[in-house]
Amino acid sequence: MIDVLGISKHYNSVKAVNDISFNVKEGTTLVLLGPSGCGKTTTLRMLNRLVEPTAGKIVLDGIDIATKQPELLRRGIGYVLQHTGLFPHYTVAENIAVVPKLLKWDALKIKKRSAELLEKLNLPPGQYLNSYPGQLSGGQQQRVGLARALMANPPVLLMDEPLGALDPLTRNNIRKEFKRLEELKGKTTVMVTHDIAEAFELGDSICLMNQGRIAQLGTPYQLLFQPQNDFARDFFNEQRLQLELATLSIEDVWQHLGDDEEYRSTPATKSRSLWEILDSLQRSGSNRIRVELPGTGKQKVIGYRELMTAYSDYKNRQHA
Repeated sequence: MIDVLGISKHYNSVKAVNDISFNVKEGTTLVLLGPSGCGKTTTLRMLNRLVEPTAGKIVLDGIDIATKQPELLRRGIGYVLQHTGLFPHYTVAENIAVVPKLLKWDALKIKKRSAELLEKLNLPPGQYLNSYPGQLSGGQQQRVGLARALMANPPVLLMDEPLGALDPLTRNNIRKEFKRLEELKGKTTVMVTHDIAEAFELGDSICLMNQGRIAQLGTPYQLLFQPQNDFARDFFNEQRLQLELATLSIEDVWQHLGDDEEYRSTPATKSRSLWEILDSLQRSGSNRIRVELPGTGKQKVIGYRELMTAYSDYKNRQHA
């Protein structure tokens, strides 16, 4: 869907982005991650020609984007900003209708689509369509910004730190909403974030950048368990335990768990990641929880010690 071929962006002697290449498959989410100044936002902005590359080529659905008028290109690409970019003097309805009006949609179609999207984003249209951005909370503004990007149902969505301006609790809640939102499923998405947990939760693949280059490109699992260099290995160290527990599933460690019998009175969980199972264990108020190997019907009863021992055994086996 998106092929980035050797693109660079130089500002005089400063190489903001230096000869990088990657591919984003249709319907998947790629996260650009890295320290401040690594070139991730510049890379994102080159995908819709808000920044023109110094060298290289970007191909979108088989077409070199340099051959398209920037304004026409952007009408087919949703764009979500950190600070929403909403027009303060426009109502919610007017803000999210900007692109459909450029596409010459009729008023009835715009009204129907607006109501549909706001409902999906937990913003009842009767309550919010005629509100102004200044009357909304940060989380509500971010939802409106997403609605505006999705209004014309673009196949490609670019998100630049979409949750960066929100407090941690609101950020976490909206992140979960994003994961459940049907409108985002099937979109080809490129997202910039500095939040490592966010990258691992939302990304099918992660492009870890450093000093304008790609340090490593791969799945969350590959970045954690198969780092290709010291930078990729060290970048995740402060959050490594949580990230690894969130990335590993019960399937990964099943053979390292004991053979406890099933106890029907023991609280059960359908969670699959080790981090979610630990959370379920804590919320159950029990020191044991029943877990299931998906697709098999097999069950085991485990506690914190068994789960962490299985995790350690799995890691030791990977490094053996």
